[in-house]
Amino acid sequence: MEVVKPVKRNVLLNPGPATTSDAVKYAQVVPDICPRENEFVEVMDEVRKELVNVVHADPEKYTAVLFTGSGTIIQDVLVNSLVPEGKKICVVNNGAYSSRMVEIAQYYQIPCVNLEFPTTGLPDLKVVKDALEKDKDIAVVATTHHETGTGVLNPVREIGQMAHDNGCVFVADTISTYGLLPIDIEKENIDFCMSSAQKGLCGMTGVSWTVGKIDEIVKSKDYPKRSYYCNLFMQYDFFERVGEMHFTPPVQVLYALQQAIREYKEEGEQARYERLTQCWEAIHHGLDEIGLGTVIDKDIQGHLVVTVKAPEDERFDFFKLHDYCYERGFTIYPGKMFGLETFRLCNLGLITSKDIEDFFVVAKEAFGAMGFTLPIK
Repeated sequence: MEVVKPVKRNVLLNPGPATTSDAVKYAQVVPDICPRENEFVEVMDEVRKELVNVVHADPEKYTAVLFTGSGTIIQDVLVNSLVPEGKKICVVNNGAYSSRMVEIAQYYQIPCVNLEFPTTGLPDLKVVKDALEKDKDIAVVATTHHETGTGVLNPVREIGQMAHDNGCVFVADTISTYGLLPIDIEKENIDFCMSSAQKGLCGMTGVSWTVGKIDEIVKSKDYPKRSYYCNLFMQYDFFERVGEMHFTPPVQVLYALQQAIREYKEEGEQARYERLTQCWEAIHHGLDEIGLGTVIDKDIQGHLVVTVKAPEDERFDFFKLHDYCYERGFTIYPGKMFGLETFRLCNLGLITSKDIEDFFVVAKEAFGAMGFTLPIK
């Protein structure tokens, strides 16, 4: 795609939106079009098919259903749409984004079994197994594949198998792994995954989706209608009958997503994962040079987020660190752990290990400006 003029490039080390290509940015500059025109319906159709392909799903069994909004909207859709009357959802919860699904269930007054585990480690699978075997009212099991608040990568394949062993539908929030880590939806025992354009595919904020089992979507037609805008079957049915979203789609954002998917295919699934792993390794190397520790054991990290322990020193000020780096083209993000001062370095976008090395040059200057001698003891 032709790029008219390069756009100032910022390296985003926050958990989304991610650093994008200029071609994705410029893909939004299109002639005005009514989204009910066949030309745009064809764009939607291409995008839906490719989203199914990203997770190696069988198009005879799975389909993609898109909604206008950020990632939370697709959590809302799946939680409110997939639980039958009189049944429960069980959330395997070891972080902020699983907790959000619990909160959504509570807002809709859906009975929820909240299996809470420490945010710094993996869930206890024996506890999960026992809960599912004892409570036969549980119809849906949900968890987050990668807790972006900490960097923990959860064992979704094992949890999904437990869900299936007990006759439950398994929902995995793959918002921060879709398009970043290789995912085979059936091998991972996932019935519904979810993501959002501004994360792994490096598109623009404004459209999110689920790739889910068609037969389960059709079953949900008879479940309680808890939301008008966020009903999964209604949106699926409109796509199948008309080829469009039920309500006005984010037109320009979808053109950008179409371009982002093409760039994903050009780079390749494995190549993208290897590039991001190199970024992750560069982050750990840079932290070692500064003398900063991390919170989560490397063995259970997803290679996408590193939660950094802030120095226990009155000279440290996260906002000074943030502002110094931001002024020089790098964005970092505060932690999401209560009772522990942390910040996060995320490598979700179109960035390279060289970007990470350049960031640490700036970060070291920032620590020096705060009065630290490196490495920090």
